[in-house]
Amino acid sequence: MSQEIEIGRSKRGRRVYAFDDIAIVPSRRTRDPEDVSVSWSIDAYQFDIPFLAAPMDSVVSPRTAIMMGQLGGLGVLDLEGLWTRYDDPEPLLAEIRGLHPDAATARMQQIYSEPIKPELVSARLAEIRAAGVTVAGALSPQRTQELYETVVAAGVDLFVIRGTTVSAEHVSKTQEPLNLKKFIYELDVPVIVGGAATYTAALHLMRTGAAGVLVGFGGGAASTTRASLGIHAPMATAVADVAGARRDYMDESGGRYVHVIADGGLGHSGDIVKAIACGADAVMLGSTLARATDAPGGGYHWGPEAHHAELPRGNRVHVGQIAPLEGILYGPAPLAEGSANLVGALRRSMATTGYSDLKEFQRVEVIVAPYHGG
Repeated sequence: MSQEIEIGRSKRGRRVYAFDDIAIVPSRRTRDPEDVSVSWSIDAYQFDIPFLAAPMDSVVSPRTAIMMGQLGGLGVLDLEGLWTRYDDPEPLLAEIRGLHPDAATARMQQIYSEPIKPELVSARLAEIRAAGVTVAGALSPQRTQELYETVVAAGVDLFVIRGTTVSAEHVSKTQEPLNLKKFIYELDVPVIVGGAATYTAALHLMRTGAAGVLVGFGGGAASTTRASLGIHAPMATAVADVAGARRDYMDESGGRYVHVIADGGLGHSGDIVKAIACGADAVMLGSTLARATDAPGGGYHWGPEAHHAELPRGNRVHVGQIAPLEGILYGPAPLAEGSANLVGALRRSMATTGYSDLKEFQRVEVIVAPYHGG
């Protein structure tokens, strides 16, 4: 039952929870962490770990997308980023790292005003494909109509449509909106779409034929969506709501399973554990992977919202560097606060609570904790 709280005489709000508000509970059984499976599959694609690297220039380059694939996960390249606007984006990445905070937004808007070049979209995806890993690229809903034919022709395996909020029923008086259901039906590759943060929005996205739904918006370390737009989705409740939509859509569709992918608010390994406990099949990681010494951001992190031409809703933030990408994922962890060995932490949590695979772990007992952190 939803708990509604009176905000004022004319408005009530539902009580919702972030990952910091909940905790998982050990059961009577424990396992050896090495006996736990953290593998994940979507459509025909199998992965050793349920981690996707977020399509952000500070996180994913063609090189790190390849590395992510070789390490058992999935790197998603931002097809509207520097790698598809410039032949050699390395000097611009270095410039962004060195910008004064007061000048960063304006200069990034200038840098990202360079037009996207379809031939670079093809070249970057071909580079990833040549390495023999699963190829994934992301576009915003606004760019999908313009560039999807180029992306599909380049041989993408998984197509990601990612925005702050993506709906199945976008209304516009000035332009023809993307018809997601028609688009996904006509496409030959699986589509992951989002963000969504409510049961209803997710159910509508599932009905379009999407293979996966991204959950969350405005929850990332570099995002100011809450301050700019007043929009925020505490992620524990959002993931659980969307997992509920998945369950009901399975009944409605006669058994079609849509993957739920948490996207935001995942700063530490404990948040990843709680996301899966709330019903996520996998997680999309941004700032967590931007801390890798081989990430293209070089210790800085920013998303596409940070350089929006009209209303920036994010910052370039300093996240530091703690370990190579392999160490972030598999350890050993140089620090004790859950920023590295993410796979090991997930395995240990599952083993401590007695579960052997991710689908089982979604049934773990969760409590609302009367404290933050700890």
